[in-house]
Amino acid sequence: MPETKQTVTLTAADDDVDARLDKVLAAHLPDLSRSEVQALIKAGLVQVDSVTISKPAYRLTPGEAIQVALTEEEAKTIDAEPIALDVLYVDDDLAAINKPAGMVVHPAYGNQTGTLVNALLYHWPEVRGVGPEPRFGIVHRLDMDTSGTLVIARNTAALEVLQRQFKERTTTKRYIALVEGTPESDSGLIDAPIGRDPTRRKQLAVVRDGKPAQTRYDVLEHFAETTLLQLELLTGRTHQIRVHLQWLGYPIVGDTIYGFRKQRIKMKRLFLHASQLQVDQPTTGERLTFHAPLPDHLENVLSKLRRNQPDAWEDA
Repeated sequence: MPETKQTVTLTAADDDVDARLDKVLAAHLPDLSRSEVQALIKAGLVQVDSVTISKPAYRLTPGEAIQVALTEEEAKTIDAEPIALDVLYVDDDLAAINKPAGMVVHPAYGNQTGTLVNALLYHWPEVRGVGPEPRFGIVHRLDMDTSGTLVIARNTAALEVLQRQFKERTTTKRYIALVEGTPESDSGLIDAPIGRDPTRRKQLAVVRDGKPAQTRYDVLEHFAETTLLQLELLTGRTHQIRVHLQWLGYPIVGDTIYGFRKQRIKMKRLFLHASQLQVDQPTTGERLTFHAPLPDHLENVLSKLRRNQPDAWEDA
């Protein structure tokens, strides 16, 4: 095996649950054949969450970090793409983006182009090398179908400081969601551990031996059959809000995975929006607050609910 020149870090996506390691890597690294990927694994050049994996058939779990040591010839470059961004704030250390629904944060299985990272490399070329490939500049993530505030780092020092803030839970993350039904209380704390669903292996669920997860909610507005909530994440588990609201009995409108398969309100996305994010500026320590307004199409849904137009939901 040639001398390794570059380590690429990938993250197992939601669709990678129970997927073979070699198949996922072959999809992430299209310049390599399946046999070349298997050779890397068998040579001990692939780690999952910092543990060397030597079996190509290893099954992945969402959120697992995959490190691949590549030769110079095998390394794949992520291209900069001229994708427009809604920039909420920018300074020398960071930028806050209002991410649209439908945009994947970084290249991953099945999404090699058109991601936020491709856009970042075009607008701020210096983020290449800030953190491991393919997550250049990425401090935290939002699901593809979730819109709203997301902060990125423009240099390595800022990345380390911001990631520490998220790990130590000194950030504030607030979301807006429209849910089915009416919660019994107008406010509350959902304190329920999250782990892999034992019966639906491609999903997460509230399980006894899961990781601790807490979500605070407050009712903003009541409608006939739905409720508008503000939610604050006190922890940051994968799909935390979606799983917690499903468990509570009030799934998010538009969520066909953790909610109803047949939706009354026919949306092309989740009604989940990251409305506010607070972080400390990495250099000065100043508390920064970023606000992302609710997208027009979500505002239109609320307007129809306020006018009581249940027959006007197509393409909401």
